[in-house]
Amino acid sequence: MNVAKHYRLLNNFMIFISVAGVAVALLDSGFTLSTWLQQVFHIFYLAIIFLGFILTAGRYLYTKKPLTLNKVAVFDLFTSTAILILLAAHFTDLVRLGLSGPVDGFVAIKIAVFVTFIREISDHDFNLKRTFLNPAQFFILSFLAVVLVGALLLMMPNATTQPLSFIDALFTATSAVCVTGLIVVDTATYFTTFGQVIIMGLIQIGGLGILTFVTYFSYFFKGGVSYETQASISEMSYMRGMVDVMSTLKSILYVTFAVEAVAAALIYISIYDLPNMDWTEQLFFSVFHAVSAFCNAGFSTFSAGLYDDSLRFNYPLQLIIAITFIFGGMGFSIVVNVLRYLRYRAERLIYRRSDQRCAYQPWLLNINSRITLITTGALLLIGLTGVMMFEYNNVLADHTSFFGKLVTGLFTAATPRTAGFNNIDMGELAFPTIMLTIFLMWIGASPNSTGGGIKTSTFAIALLNTLSLARGQTKVEVFKRQIAEISIRRAFSIVWLSLLVIGTGVTLISYDQPELDLIKVVFECFSAYSTVGLSLNLTAELSDFSKMVVSVIMFVGRVSMLTIFIALLKNMRQPNYRYPTEEITIN
Repeated sequence: MNVAKHYRLLNNFMIFISVAGVAVALLDSGFTLSTWLQQVFHIFYLAIIFLGFILTAGRYLYTKKPLTLNKVAVFDLFTSTAILILLAAHFTDLVRLGLSGPVDGFVAIKIAVFVTFIREISDHDFNLKRTFLNPAQFFILSFLAVVLVGALLLMMPNATTQPLSFIDALFTATSAVCVTGLIVVDTATYFTTFGQVIIMGLIQIGGLGILTFVTYFSYFFKGGVSYETQASISEMSYMRGMVDVMSTLKSILYVTFAVEAVAAALIYISIYDLPNMDWTEQLFFSVFHAVSAFCNAGFSTFSAGLYDDSLRFNYPLQLIIAITFIFGGMGFSIVVNVLRYLRYRAERLIYRRSDQRCAYQPWLLNINSRITLITTGALLLIGLTGVMMFEYNNVLADHTSFFGKLVTGLFTAATPRTAGFNNIDMGELAFPTIMLTIFLMWIGASPNSTGGGIKTSTFAIALLNTLSLARGQTKVEVFKRQIAEISIRRAFSIVWLSLLVIGTGVTLISYDQPELDLIKVVFECFSAYSTVGLSLNLTAELSDFSKMVVSVIMFVGRVSMLTIFIALLKNMRQPNYRYPTEEITIN
């Protein structure tokens, strides 16, 4: 009993010092410190990973279950071996050189500290329902916490080439976590490689959500998560049931990292001949843009983005990035469902119809996927047609071949769907294209994706509801299915709340800076709410107050105003009665 009690105390202590170790490692990386202080931190890191190694070994020595070679055991074996090698090498250097010697291998040690932190925090019981916050509040505060921490990290001297104000750091962190892409300082020249890595990390966390990572690591190391946590995740993600919650979360991570890896490899191949870039810079460019594209962030390490002279005629690169952000904007559940459907169709084709393993499965491609795919395809076609019509002899005139115009037009039509990359000069767009872009930005990506906007399904339901009313129908039906009343009510709420937030933002910015062009302000607010990142070259002209307004719009657009209302009103008691129904005169 005493051993178990001491083990729990050591576990709690390890969580505390591993968090402290990660914080110290970040500060150590962000500031230039004296050699002796670096060595003190060095010893602190070694102590953390040594205690982590002892605690990991204790899990297997004091367990009552027979040892098995599972994924956790393989992970612990691999990391423990690496940590033993690191400890041996670094303790030898400390004994030989003392505190006055140079510090080498710091990156490996810091990675080991971070891995120890992940291992210890994941082994701790995680349960959303046991917290004092409801799921919606936890979701909102987790994003807010990441934004604030990200802003502080971006202000560190080693993250920037020149001092960065708190307002600009907060704006940049909000834009990264909310996967928007609006910038007030040039990402390419204002941030060092360390700062760009921080931005890339914020994009990845913001795109997937910190809750996804926490839940998955808890599942990986503990073998499962509580029923209450699964129920909370299902509620926040609007999943119909809890049967596939963990499998969906695993699929999200696997699909995300697989697509980003493939995209990075293809991007690297497409830029192999870029001048003035060695292979390490090309590799970082590829990884950064793959993450930014799949998460629909729109950040680029080039000052002019994809409009840079060395990139805007690279059509293979533009197609790769376009396909990546379209894939990311489809929604994780849709992507998983489509992949399962394609696998099913491939198996049916290979095994024909004689094998029972490929028995006919009706409605494998569910109604959400069908509506999303049709709406996405229709919007891409509308956008491409509009861009080719309005810009053929304008911003597309620099592209001499029809193929070049087509690729650039397709990219320009797809990027308002919350991607935010630009391969044209946005300030030169014709007014009809600007209005079309605003419309596409407002709709945005698909549900449960890395993108923003009111979402394709919301637009589709609103359109179907309008057509149903025009036909005199009392129900909304599509694909021989009736749309649930709660979905129609939710779509209506999302539509009017989005216009309320955007309208408030336009009013506040116009009041603070009346000299700004109104259409540019409207464009900026729609772009911020839908987490797109496109701008008519206005962002740099915003005052500090306007930057804060845009930051709030980006944050509200990412977490959704409906989620904020749910966080504030969810715990109100529902009355157990029903009033008589009355019809209200509308027009």
